[in-house]
Amino acid sequence: MKRVNIKCPYCGSRAFLRPAAVVYGQGCKEPDTELYVCARFPACDAYVAAHRHNHLPMGTLANRELRRKRIQAHTAFNQLWQSGLMTKRAAYHWLQVQLGLPQEEAHIANFSEWRCDQVIQLCGRFLAPGSKAA
Repeated sequence: MKRVNIKCPYCGSRAFLRPAAVVYGQGCKEPDTELYVCARFPACDAYVAAHRHNHLPMGTLANRELRRKRIQAHTAFNQLWQSGLMTKRAAYHWLQVQLGLPQEEAHIANFSEWRCDQVIQLCGRFLAPGSKAA
């Protein structure tokens, strides 16, 4: 496994790969899940999930506010493809074009609060009754 060095954008400390139980406690629903957690946790509550197969981070470290905003953005975005208006792949392409981002940067797990707000607004406009957004 390749070593990953992640610096916390909030406090500057290093983040370490830890079992999810470190954050979620013994009631963790998926005990084999791992997270990159700021070394200053819980004083600094920044963390991000890791991929199971290669242990790479799924996005950037996020504090409580940013995690909440990313969940809201995913909820709004998921409505695009779950409604049947487009496939999941087409929805990601639409988002990429709307935001003017290259494909490798069009992932909500990397977005700031500001960018998440853009996603929420774009998806809301697209899904609004009578919308002609495309």
